[in-house]
Amino acid sequence: MILSLYFKWVNGAEQVPRYFIFGDSLFDNGNNNALPAKAKANYPPYGINFPEGPTGRFSSGLNIVDAIAQLPDGFIPPFASARGEDILKGLNYASGGAGIRYETARQDLILYRLGARKIAVFRSGLISCTPGSVAVSGTSNSYV
Repeated sequence: MILSLYFKWVNGAEQVPRYFIFGDSLFDNGNNNALPAKAKANYPPYGINFPEGPTGRFSSGLNIVDAIAQLPDGFIPPFASARGEDILKGLNYASGGAGIRYETARQDLILYRLGARKIAVFRSGLISCTPGSVAVSGTSNSYV
């Protein structure tokens, strides 16, 4: 996708008139707000660096899809809330939690029921802002 945008600038012709994004929480820009999903990111600390605050992105600000989309036309709207002319830009179908396998979720639930609240994940790439990187105080579900 980035390569095709590069050629747009070189040739001066529009190579990517619209985007259709499929993915998980790394690409979700608010679809889960309108879905009956348990994975939501429309509350702080998500969106603390985004001008409008929490939007449903699983990050502190823009995600990679937003960064790419800003080059030609601006943000790609979530499919769940896109209306009218917005649809012509393309749609983001990504949904946080879409990539959770049953086996992974089952193990996480077992750990949670055993009292695990502070979990470290090693050898994982940076994912911008995650609940584990922001201290939330005053609740029994504190993230540290």
